[in-house]
Amino acid sequence: MWFAVRRGSGDGLRDRSHRPDGKAGRRRFGLLGRQAECAALDRLVEAVRAGESRSLVVRGEAGVGKSALLKHLFDQASGCRVVSAAGVRSEMELPFAALHQLCAPMLDLLDRLPEPQRDALSTAFRVRTGPAPDRFLVGLAVLSLFAAAAEDRPLVCVIDDAQWLDRASAQVLAFVARRLFAKSVACVFAVRNSGDVHELSGLPAVDVAGLGDRDARALLRSVIPGRLDEQVRDRIVAEARGNPLALLELRRELSDAELAGGFGSPTAQTLSGRIEDSFQRRLEPMPADTRQLLLLAAAEPLGDPALFWRAAQRLGGDVGVAAVTAADEMIDFGARVRFRHPLLRWAVYGAASPEERRRVHRALADATDVETDPDRCAWHRAHATAEPDEEVAAGLERSAVRAEVRGGVAATAAFLERAAALTPDSRRRAERALAAAQAKHLAGAPEAALALLAAAQAGPLDELRLAHVELLRGQIAITANRGNLAPRMLLNAARQLEPLDAAAARATYLQALASSMFTGRLAEAGDLREVVAAARAAPPAPVTPRAADLLLDALVLHFTEGPRLATPAMRQALRAFSSTDISVEEELHWLWLAYVIAVALWDDNACHVLAERHAHLARRAAALAVLPLGLSTHVMVLIFEGELAEAAALNEDLRMIIATTKSELTNYGAVMLAAWQGRIAEVGQLVRAAASEAGARGEGIGLTVCDWASAVLYNGLGRYEDARAAAQRASADPPAPGAAAHWAPTELVEAAVRSGDSQLASQALEQLVQTTQASQTDWALGIEARSRALLSQGEDAESLYRTAIDRLGRTRVRPELARSHLLYGEWLRRERRRMEAREQLRTAHEMFAAMGLEAFADRAARELLATGETVRRRTVGTCDQLTPQETQIARLARTGLTNKEIASHLYVSPRTVEWHLRKVFAKRGITSRKQLDRFP
Repeated sequence: MWFAVRRGSGDGLRDRSHRPDGKAGRRRFGLLGRQAECAALDRLVEAVRAGESRSLVVRGEAGVGKSALLKHLFDQASGCRVVSAAGVRSEMELPFAALHQLCAPMLDLLDRLPEPQRDALSTAFRVRTGPAPDRFLVGLAVLSLFAAAAEDRPLVCVIDDAQWLDRASAQVLAFVARRLFAKSVACVFAVRNSGDVHELSGLPAVDVAGLGDRDARALLRSVIPGRLDEQVRDRIVAEARGNPLALLELRRELSDAELAGGFGSPTAQTLSGRIEDSFQRRLEPMPADTRQLLLLAAAEPLGDPALFWRAAQRLGGDVGVAAVTAADEMIDFGARVRFRHPLLRWAVYGAASPEERRRVHRALADATDVETDPDRCAWHRAHATAEPDEEVAAGLERSAVRAEVRGGVAATAAFLERAAALTPDSRRRAERALAAAQAKHLAGAPEAALALLAAAQAGPLDELRLAHVELLRGQIAITANRGNLAPRMLLNAARQLEPLDAAAARATYLQALASSMFTGRLAEAGDLREVVAAARAAPPAPVTPRAADLLLDALVLHFTEGPRLATPAMRQALRAFSSTDISVEEELHWLWLAYVIAVALWDDNACHVLAERHAHLARRAAALAVLPLGLSTHVMVLIFEGELAEAAALNEDLRMIIATTKSELTNYGAVMLAAWQGRIAEVGQLVRAAASEAGARGEGIGLTVCDWASAVLYNGLGRYEDARAAAQRASADPPAPGAAAHWAPTELVEAAVRSGDSQLASQALEQLVQTTQASQTDWALGIEARSRALLSQGEDAESLYRTAIDRLGRTRVRPELARSHLLYGEWLRRERRRMEAREQLRTAHEMFAAMGLEAFADRAARELLATGETVRRRTVGTCDQLTPQETQIARLARTGLTNKEIASHLYVSPRTVEWHLRKVFAKRGITSRKQLDRFP
């Protein structure tokens, strides 16, 4: 909302260079006391004109002059294409409302976008119908749209009142602002200090503070033509705390006598509250038809003049000139109907009675074209309705379905919540409240979801829906940092579903079991045993079982009968995920559990295939709910395969996606990368942060992963006492496949042997053998042979080390192969077989150095020095001279993918890919993509 150059506007900030005769001089105006802020905006415009990109958040309290600074930006951006939007509080539930404002002038460029992006943006803006577009894909489309617009001339995007952006727009615009890279585009956001726009956190910011006393007095003097008592002046300046709008509005509260006589008014409210009260006092003497006109503008956030005047006609026939003239002080009747300050809108709306509000909403509903904008029509009709009305509630429910198709879960929840409130039938009201609760949960509002669940339970729900209430409570517990409460809640829901819907019950038992595995050591006593026992007694799978049925039966067998008896069932479950009968939806939902089964089987090939496919499917479907988990699993597999450069690049993608989507997933990939690379200080910091997050969410598996990663780190560094302690903690956790049951015992055997505790090492070996003997894969038997060798002597030890190297040499787990060479070399050196030891240690050192496992490489180097061999220091490799993002783009370019294809794969724009490739070419001293083949 702009401060126009009119009565009481924010342009009162401008220095008018008064002459002694009181007339304004001819010197160019500037914003009073805002030299630094204006300079920052000027530099932004200069950078964009020079072909660079910029993002900036302008923060400050209401009335401090943010809109005036944006007006300055508009004035300075000559030669640029400037587009703008403003957040509107009443539209916060409507997805993409602000984004549509911003992009509407550029929609003629849609044809320049790749088809998937064009379709996503068109669906979001209701230009076309189609399946729900993912916000990540919409973000990529907006990024491409901005790039297309900037090809003609620099683009400056201005977003005012960002604290009132709808969530979908906020997420997309924050995503774009972080990925502009080498484009002539700027994104500038104005947001209140109190506005919780976490999507914008981390962007460059300018904090706009109040004016200094000298500038505040100058501004006050410029708007008071008569005498101003010094005490009154100082009181106003002190109360306003340098806020320009407050200075102007507080001055309005005082009569000329008070200004001249030394009387001030007390301050008991917040600044914004006082400003709103000031605005409301200005409304009181206005004629009724003027106040009604203002209320109509406050209730109609689009600012569409045609709609505004149609509704005004429905309110009372011809609108008098006097009413428009009186309202002109507060509203700008231009190309769009805008209040001269955003607080005016809320002051007007807040001062109206409920019946007055309903009347203008009814007029707006009647004036809105139900064919072209049925959702906003339904929304206004709902606000015009005081009593339950099934017709209105049904209209809201239909709008909720359309909002879901457009990808607006928050809007779906808002429509359903209002529909429930207006539903006269108690049973139907409870059903709509349950649906609204489900939508609120998906929209990331757990407390609101729980309130709606309570309302749903108060109504007469049937048994099936009551069971779904319990199921939703358990799902909310997982996402609301109460994860250790979820297993029992999901278990109760599964038991209630058993006699009503056997398939849903089995799926819920599987969720409960998975939740117990995640809860781990933080579960209540007996949780895992109780869930497993209940799942074992669940209704049997159908004759043709689904993939989820096979997963449930296999995991139940694993926890009840042990790995050996569960192995056939686990292999059958894995085969189900290679079947053509399984749907993409099932794969996206359960692939991560299939990966857990592959880990339980020590099946490195299946781990690779499943992790890669999960990430690929999630990317292709733009399924942000599962993409972070899919990428995290893929990062873990790449680490096990020794592809640390690729893992680091993928982990960078994961980090950005978690930040952009505010996913509740802790980035354990970063912990594991740092641990395998031996970066002790970084591991300590990451482990503390990850453990804190995991503990807050009741996610015990996170603590297990952190302990296992720490054991790997300390074994690499040769700090075996520390490694033993960490591995013991991880191995003692509930025996879920992965860190606790498989990898931690491996670390514990080595750490215990090296710290002289052979009894503990033997116990860890027994724990390990339970899984390796059941599996009988090369990975399993290679790890077992190496671990047995650590506890053996003479020829037995040598034979076992050679067996380990042979078996692990046939797998993808190169770091474990290198560790086997290292341990064999260390054993040979202690046996005084120096020449043979050098061969093994040299192989280990070269492998570790090539993979970037620095701590293990240093350990191998120390052992080589002990044999008398000089070690040549090696770098990690040429790929590590590039950033992770550059490494991944270079690797994809080597495969023959075009810039557009790479951009689609990584969710960036083609111009971003081009920019990164130019940097790669410069660092490598090459000039074409063909030359990338020279480098690993």
